[in-house]
Amino acid sequence: MRPEAMRHGNDTVLVDVLRRGSGGGLVRWFDHVGPGIGALLLIFGVPALFASGNLDQSQLSQLGRYCCLAMVAVGLDLVWGYCGVLSLCQAMFFTLGGYACGMYLAMHGPLDGGGIPRALFVVSSDPSGMALPWFWKPFASAGFAATMTVLVPGTFAAVFGFFAFRSRIRGVYFSIITQATTVAVWLLFCRNDLQLCGTNGLTNFTHILGFELRETSTKVGLYLASAATLCASAYGALWLTRSRFGRLLIAIRDNESRLRFAGYNPVWFKTVIFALGAVLAAVGGALYTPQTGIVTPANMMAIESILVVVWVAVGGRGTIIGAVVGALAINLLYAWLTTLVPKAWPFIIGALFVAVVLFMPAGLAGAWRAALARAKGWR
Repeated sequence: MRPEAMRHGNDTVLVDVLRRGSGGGLVRWFDHVGPGIGALLLIFGVPALFASGNLDQSQLSQLGRYCCLAMVAVGLDLVWGYCGVLSLCQAMFFTLGGYACGMYLAMHGPLDGGGIPRALFVVSSDPSGMALPWFWKPFASAGFAATMTVLVPGTFAAVFGFFAFRSRIRGVYFSIITQATTVAVWLLFCRNDLQLCGTNGLTNFTHILGFELRETSTKVGLYLASAATLCASAYGALWLTRSRFGRLLIAIRDNESRLRFAGYNPVWFKTVIFALGAVLAAVGGALYTPQTGIVTPANMMAIESILVVVWVAVGGRGTIIGAVVGALAINLLYAWLTTLVPKAWPFIIGALFVAVVLFMPAGLAGAWRAALARAKGWR
């Protein structure tokens, strides 16, 4: 490997170096064809395996949930991999989207005490005299719930990000404040008097858009919706990063002060990408909730956001596709290890993360691209 590639851990620099070698054509080919192959496998290959009996219903739902988690990783890769802002609140936005969808699902599930969702009714201190809270009523509409899935996390992230970035909070300080905000919101959602079911969360879901969640056709539809949304998100993110806006994000990551001296205001670019990352996480949460059947404040605990960082780092930050691969691979590995060695899996995944940081700083995506270049005889 050339010295200039070895001096930089960032995958974007590694790919530029690879493309200048004799193996660059193969790398460029894979960069263009690889995402399409992955999309075909997710949208057509997995359902074909299910139809042929090689995948059961639980495995299909599991892959659907992992596609939703991969959307969260794509959002973080935009914010961290391309803009250089390490956010530790992706799980919070994911859960906000999950609650927006969960409230809609609860309103169309079992109702007790005159139209009160069962999940809310059973945690009330006085169920006999309870009335449906005013802010629950609009969530009977799927359109309103979908709007809130995007609007609430997006607005929260835009306002929070604007004031944080305007104050020039960055680096580890921004990471700390985002994690502290997540913990504060988690504590708020754990309170029963918020009337969001406290630590029990939202559950007892039976229907979505008039379809029964237990039906096989509904589960297949939810998987396809998750896979298609993930593919659209990844392609949209790739297009954005290759545009002028994406080049400005990379400039912010590499030297924000120089960009400011050139006449640009990084605050607006960072705010927009932070809000977009929040929306992607929230959409993932909204699709995840009907497939898992429950959403609770535990989904936004601090450790959950740290896991998203692990997915992106292992897959290769600054690549988008690496974030998707990292999220899917780590979650599949988690599912396998918790069955095989339930007590040892945290140590194995922790060791994997350390190994990637030490020996593959560009992640799995960078290692794969380097292997493609070597396959063409490049040194």
